[in-house]
Amino acid sequence: MKRILSGIQPSGALHLGNYFGMMRPAVALQAEGDAFYFIADLHALTTVHDPAALRGHVRDTALDFLACGLDPARSCFFRQSDVPEVTELAWILSTAMPMSRLELAHSFKDKTARGLEASHGLLSYPVLMAADILLYDSDLVPVGRDQKQHLEITRDLAQRFNDRYGAPVLRLPEALIAESTAVVPGLDGQKMSKSYGNALELFAEEKALRKKVMGIVTDSTPVESPKPTEGSILLALHRLVASPEDAARMEDEHRAGGVGYGDFKKRLFAATWEYFAPMRAKRAEWAADPAAVDEVLRAGAAKARGVATEVLARVRQACGLR
Repeated sequence: MKRILSGIQPSGALHLGNYFGMMRPAVALQAEGDAFYFIADLHALTTVHDPAALRGHVRDTALDFLACGLDPARSCFFRQSDVPEVTELAWILSTAMPMSRLELAHSFKDKTARGLEASHGLLSYPVLMAADILLYDSDLVPVGRDQKQHLEITRDLAQRFNDRYGAPVLRLPEALIAESTAVVPGLDGQKMSKSYGNALELFAEEKALRKKVMGIVTDSTPVESPKPTEGSILLALHRLVASPEDAARMEDEHRAGGVGYGDFKKRLFAATWEYFAPMRAKRAEWAADPAAVDEVLRAGAAKARGVATEVLARVRQACGLR
């Protein structure tokens, strides 16, 4: 059975982009292989510097993922920092990573261009990500097309390490790119992201979610006139949460005219609220039993460490640390 590895960063409230881009596919993949899913709290340290906030984000991320269908009986679900072997492997891998490759990484260039401090942690982010993947002998890593470079760096780094020490110590993972995985637009038309401040949160309070949906900026087309469908944020979001019939009807009404953007926004809010209603109920159940959540993460970390210690032992042996 192939091992599937994916992680999600607890740097803020999870949103529709996280759900449709990563979480829903991850839940589906639980039936396809040996799934290892982790909360990337070490990665979050590049942007979250409030310890109380980080702890809260980790807890909320665990609750959200469990609410959205992650099954602890079928997946290994754990907190990244509960497997300390990952930081040792990251250091060892960093000795084989050319600086030029790190400086050209899309994520580093993008985040520094938006004003984020160019810390060593931000620069070496792909090395820690490689350690996350390689530490568990991962076979498949689900990634979006915009994240494919990270896996290419991981494969290149693993091959460099294997070539340096003359043995296939590290398994080279493959990218699992689902053509159907949604790229979710944010409220401003860019890709939905916590760091862009353009997100619809999965479990926002009803009033706050309604306000965000009703605040989506649209053009000034009159109610009676046809509305553009190309590049429409409302249509793109509605397709994700509405039935195919309702989505097709809204698109037809855009072309025909006679319905205003305000009505479309109300229907988008209603569809979004209804879509996540069962998950809100499930989340409330998990939130009422924090000890159960702690046990899920503890058991997941124990299983993950069982694999990690074996892989790290191979690495230490190969490079002379043992």
